[in-house]
Amino acid sequence: MNALTLKLKDVLSSVFPIIIIVLILNFTLTPLGATLLIRFLVGAAIIVVGLTFFLVGVDIGITPIGEVMGSTISKSKRFWIIAIAGLALGFFITIAEPALHVLAGQIQSVTSGMISKNVIVITVSLGVALLLTVGLLRIVYDFSIRTLFLIFYSFIFLLGLFTSREFLAVSFDAAGAATGALTIPFILALAVGASKIKKDSRTSERDSFGLAACVYVGPILSVMSLSILSRAEKITGSLAIDETFSTSAMAPFIEQLLPTMLEVTIALLPIIIVFLIFQKTVFKLPKHALRKILFGLLFTFIGFLMFLLGVNASFIQVGSVIGYKLASMDNKIYVIVVGFLFGLVTVLAEPSVQVLTYQIEEITSGYVKRFAVLFTLALGASLAIGLSVIRILVPQIQLWHYLLPGYIISIVTMYFVPDLFVGMAFDSGAVASGPMIATFIMAFTNGIAEAVEHASVVIDGFGMVATAAMTPVVGIQILGLIFKMKSRKGGIKDSKKE
Repeated sequence: MNALTLKLKDVLSSVFPIIIIVLILNFTLTPLGATLLIRFLVGAAIIVVGLTFFLVGVDIGITPIGEVMGSTISKSKRFWIIAIAGLALGFFITIAEPALHVLAGQIQSVTSGMISKNVIVITVSLGVALLLTVGLLRIVYDFSIRTLFLIFYSFIFLLGLFTSREFLAVSFDAAGAATGALTIPFILALAVGASKIKKDSRTSERDSFGLAACVYVGPILSVMSLSILSRAEKITGSLAIDETFSTSAMAPFIEQLLPTMLEVTIALLPIIIVFLIFQKTVFKLPKHALRKILFGLLFTFIGFLMFLLGVNASFIQVGSVIGYKLASMDNKIYVIVVGFLFGLVTVLAEPSVQVLTYQIEEITSGYVKRFAVLFTLALGASLAIGLSVIRILVPQIQLWHYLLPGYIISIVTMYFVPDLFVGMAFDSGAVASGPMIATFIMAFTNGIAEAVEHASVVIDGFGMVATAAMTPVVGIQILGLIFKMKSRKGGIKDSKKE
């Protein structure tokens, strides 16, 4: 009960600002009507309760599984064991990621089924599986994280030359959605478990970060490869903005319940099966520990179900309607300001951000303050959403105009910041885009793209998550440079500061 109460407070403090902004917009610029407003409030309540259960379930179920598996796999130091385990864990954990299911459903919807939801989910999960394996091998065999990122992003730039504009946006957005509320805690736990086998504490501290950043690259490469191999032609799409709505506020929740329950069951079942096999053959955890993990998995199931139900039946519809109405106004400054505000409050609503910032403060023994990281991420996300809105409004601006210079700056900067901040920065980019950004804000930008005459929902409506994942990388590395300069001025030679 204590865990539920604490998580409920965290989720309320995170989701409440979004509710307040929507209510203010409803009574000023974008009236939603009584039915849709009630549906939004019901959906918000379901999401708050669902995220609370989900996060508690992740804490007591998913995270312990990740730590035990990471430690067990890494102790073997056998290439084939790490490879098989990494591939299996990466694939199954991503299949169960809520934000990925929401994003894939939105892609299928706006492209009228030309890009199938199942194709996106499987392609992204394969990419995560492959790069999770590479990341685990890097930890075990002490491969340079800077060299690895240089190789990764060189491949991304190369494949980007041959990837269609539609798939370019989708590939980066899929990466952001795949590193969400379920995958990030599990991956961070794997990294901590794997790095604990290191006898050198400095190396262990450094290797606790970077695995999430490796995983983030996987979906980008896999979706780009899908575009090239399928030789996909121009994909068009539109967003149905229905302002008539059903007279029943509860009808969508009832309609979505059974399909969502089936989807969640299929997504979580492989993780449960894999864990039980490991428990029977390898872990052999005591009964009290096993019981706690099973309760955690039950909480995860309930939370996952409620989250998807609230998002699919309410949040996506409201987000797209607000974006559409704001972008339809003559004065475009409103939609830019609202986008900036949504970015500022939404990143604080991301459960994965909370997990990472607490881990950063703990691992650095309080040297890197949680507030400093949160402030940097919030500022980066707000700039990202604002810039994404401007990109939709101004036809001359394309997605690569943001991403190319942003990642070039990131790659160059990583050679001047302390090792610890390199993995931390790229991990921050991976976690900054989770369930809130991949659902409500994605729907918001899709609605804007539908309202703007020259914009394409597929090309311009997507790509926002990519920008939101790039700005924190630059921001955290700048933070690393500031800490490095402060350390030198103070004459501090501690390994955590150099």
